[in-house]
Amino acid sequence: MKVLVVGATGGSGRAAVTELVRRGHEVTALSRHAAALTGPHVRGVDGDATDAATVDALVAGQDAVVVTLGISENPLRVRLRGPAGTPIDVRSRGTRNVVASMRRHGVRRIVVQSSYGVGTTRDRLPFSAKLFFALLIAPQIADEERTSAELRATELDWVEVQPVYLSDDDIPHPAFTTTNGDVKGMKVSRGQVGRVLADAVERDDLARRSIAVSQDTDAVPGGRRARAGAAA
Repeated sequence: MKVLVVGATGGSGRAAVTELVRRGHEVTALSRHAAALTGPHVRGVDGDATDAATVDALVAGQDAVVVTLGISENPLRVRLRGPAGTPIDVRSRGTRNVVASMRRHGVRRIVVQSSYGVGTTRDRLPFSAKLFFALLIAPQIADEERTSAELRATELDWVEVQPVYLSDDDIPHPAFTTTNGDVKGMKVSRGQVGRVLADAVERDDLARRSIAVSQDTDAVPGGRRARAGAAA
């Protein structure tokens, strides 16, 4: 398949690109600094997802689009001063551009990464995570809520991937995934999320579903439950 990954240089975006290429897909990677990702079966394109013309040119000819947009800056700084280099509504604006282009070019499958605790899992969030959302990342979460609602209202074959707190741990085991909001702990690796994003591109049975993603603590040696880290 030909797959466009929007937000391709963030942790989850890079993981999705790596996994999609490993599975034999032809990947176009879009971000403001994606040119360095160019290699066998992947073409990196420097560009801004909030620019409709850039997105439209890249969506044409794709079989699916993966959106992993976000703000990678320090959350406290963003809360106090606003983001320095990324619009606070980058998720909703970028996803809106992608959806409009997909409609124009007849592309059906869109996979969007949001966060556990948004939309259908809002009431499943532990109190400590709700406090973190409210105090530090409320504007980002509000934008994710808009993105989730708009995505679910489309006629496209959407999949919403909702990981818990992300880590850079190297975990070879598959993530624990559910469509009913259940999770095992509040931590999952970006590599695991990348594999789930690739699954969502390939599997027709996941269309129009939200997938909660967490680390399968039963598969980790010793079964130790991971401690929650910072969301990113």
